[in-house]
Amino acid sequence: VQLQASGGGLVQAGGSLRLSCTASGSLFSTYDMGWFRQAPGKEREIVLSISRTEGIFYYVDSVKGRFTIARDNSKNTVYLQMNRVKPEDTAVYYCAARRTYNAGFDYWGRGTQVTVSS
Repeated sequence: VQLQASGGGLVQAGGSLRLSCTASGSLFSTYDMGWFRQAPGKEREIVLSISRTEGIFYYVDSVKGRFTIARDNSKNTVYLQMNRVKPEDTAVYYCAARRTYNAGFDYWGRGTQVTVSS
């Protein structure tokens, strides 16, 4: 499975950005999908995930109420909608897929840079 993330860029604090991640192949609907991020000098962290049954899980308290995740199985795409962004959201964002619920993520896309200016 190949994952291609896009949509990153420079945005002002308080603005919005939508990241997309498109997967190759025909099994997208069977994967759980996640968005991770890695800020400069920090470890990579999982931000949000959406299961194959569209259950949504938040892992970072600071994005609750601001970020959402959605998937479109007809387009093999998962989205990360980022609203009211803050400078601390600046990071490289990665999408990932896993075949088994509650296991590690098996497939990773290249990151897309998100920079939030104050």
